[in-house]
Amino acid sequence: MTKILTPDAPKPESFTDATAAVDRLTELYMQATKFLRQHFDSVLETPPKETRIRAFYPQVSFRTSSYAQVDSRLSFGHVSSPGTFAATITRPDLFRHYLIQQIGLLIENHDQPVIIGLSDTPMPVHFAVTGNNAANIPQEGAADFTLRDIFDVPDLSTTNDDIVNGTYDASDGLRPLAPFSAQRVDYSLARLAHYTATDAEHFQCHVLFTNYQFYVTEFEDYARNQLRDPNSGYVSFVSTDNAEITDGDAPLPEAIKTPQMPTYHLKREDGSGITLVNIGVGPSNAKTATDHIAVLRPHAWLMVGHCAGLRNTQALGDFVLAHAYLREDHVLDDDLPVWVPIPALAEIQIALEKAVAQVTQLEGYELKRIMRTGTVATIDNRNWELRDHSGPVQRLSQSRAIALDMESATIAANGFRFRVPYGTLLCVSDKPLHGELKLPGMASDFYKTQVSRHLMIGIRAMELLRSTPLERIHSRKLRSFDETAFL
Repeated sequence: MTKILTPDAPKPESFTDATAAVDRLTELYMQATKFLRQHFDSVLETPPKETRIRAFYPQVSFRTSSYAQVDSRLSFGHVSSPGTFAATITRPDLFRHYLIQQIGLLIENHDQPVIIGLSDTPMPVHFAVTGNNAANIPQEGAADFTLRDIFDVPDLSTTNDDIVNGTYDASDGLRPLAPFSAQRVDYSLARLAHYTATDAEHFQCHVLFTNYQFYVTEFEDYARNQLRDPNSGYVSFVSTDNAEITDGDAPLPEAIKTPQMPTYHLKREDGSGITLVNIGVGPSNAKTATDHIAVLRPHAWLMVGHCAGLRNTQALGDFVLAHAYLREDHVLDDDLPVWVPIPALAEIQIALEKAVAQVTQLEGYELKRIMRTGTVATIDNRNWELRDHSGPVQRLSQSRAIALDMESATIAANGFRFRVPYGTLLCVSDKPLHGELKLPGMASDFYKTQVSRHLMIGIRAMELLRSTPLERIHSRKLRSFDETAFL
């Protein structure tokens, strides 16, 4: 008979203080990871016989029997009906501020305690040793023992998007309290480190996505200028390989890794700085990046990339502010059907338009000279121009599309799916329907000037959003009928 070794399990305890509740979550998490790490090291030396080593994720749960309505203006921080709700928790150190905020709102809005204890979800040893650079998980067959015979490994039944997709099974009577399970979060934290070559700890609450390396250079220059200003509020800049500088004139070491999605972070003490991700080209990359960044619960993400202008009145370097999306990217069809509308978010649209006006010094009717608002079409075929034009062009015309790219609708749709406020401001880099293909040497001085402004507009929009109350940014527009209490 197999013996199961587990750490001592304290009894669940009620808390009416959010900070104390998160302290207990941290204690339980550290106990579990320490237990698994210690046994993992010993197993590598001497594999045990007929012994299973197991630890469990901590859990926060909440129960209410009241239908009493809370402030209906709030889109989060409460449950809408009686029941028992729970969420498995990982990395409470990383999510400390978020957890204190969300648990505090739940306690305050319902005048009920939360219960902190252990869940019945085993913690995979892979995630327990994350961050320990000296530990390597052996591949199947590489060690003298079978890993899954001794430790728990990632389980796809608890590593999915059932909650955010609204397809979770609550037949056991336990309803979700948070949008992601602990295993889903751990999986994405590991993927983020792999794809971006920076640790999750560096990511900021405001995320810019781009598809050109040029923006990275501009972002680093801006970051260095901000670090030279002691009143900017920014404290450091992080590049790939987690290289971090606090002095605007300090050199950055040459990157050892070449990540698929190079990522850079201009940090503030409270995490309200700006992260820039160069996702490259294509909806697959856009989905991959947003799938994983979503678990960090950012306050906003924006696409600031290049696009094809579809109107003859547009010029290279003009801006496009998306207020609707034609989705032909196909990567999200199984998670978010194409018949689901992706609305423009007023708070984001206003911030972007204000940012364009401030950076370009143009307002009102004059702003129309360089910016159009309309539908952005996103497709998955980069060389669509080489196929029969009649079908695609007719659809583009019927949708009133003014620009076409390969990422924006994916990022917006995943923002809608994950309840992350989203927006799009693109820069016209070619006009294929009018004979101006994206070829070397085409860019005019106007285009080059506008591109240099483009990133600054995205940064300025994020700075405007930073001063917007959370309850306005995370509005009810992104919430469904049966929502989790946590953002």
